Amino acid sequence: MREQYRSEGFTEDTLAADPMQQFAHWFRQVAVGGLLHEPNAMVVSTATPEGRPSSRTVLLKKYDERGFVFFTNFESRKGRELTANPYVSLLFPWHPMARQVIVTGRADRVGRDETAAYFRTRPHGSQLGAWASPQSTVIGSRDELLTRYEELAARYPEGQQVPAPPNWGGFRVVPDTIEFWQGHENRLHDRLRYVREEGSEDWRVERLCP
Repeated sequence: MREQYRSEGFTEDTLAADPMQQFAHWFRQVAVGGLLHEPNAMVVSTATPEGRPSSRTVLLKKYDERGFVFFTNFESRKGRELTANPYVSLLFPWHPMARQVIVTGRADRVGRDETAAYFRTRPHGSQLGAWASPQSTVIGSRDELLTRYEELAARYPEGQQVPAPPNWGGFRVVPDTIEFWQGHENRLHDRLRYVREEGSEDWRVERLCP
């Protein structure tokens, strides 16, 4: 169960000066290529203060020069872990293109205005689902969840504005490192990592052995 990756070279002289610009370049290539169903799917890994990790797949909803944004219930497992320990890792597994992007950094909550603005763009059913599901808590049955949803649907019919839940919102991951991984034959992969200089907005680039 091994595959030989055949890809073009990925060298320092092709990199953008800023890692978010480089991410935008790769993301456009992945999104336009149509090889992935959800190119914005990423694995978010968090840990308790004691160092016990957990991972799950989440959809990236926004990125810019400030970092990567996703939304969740703050009382979910990842929400509680990020509140107690804000250090996080993101992994974009773009396997059909033999690429990965690995981000490490700190997650901070976005403002309520930004959360409300995004919440209004969600489909009506997804808005109701955010209220219906106390994410990561134990529930007796699926019927119980559907009953909650149906009660909310009666309270907020289609076309009526649904407020964003107070315990639901966004996290922005401000990166300390961003690694771009390009697979090659014979396991001679390219791994180029941007590292933020301490106390600065500047970045340096390191090449890692595969």
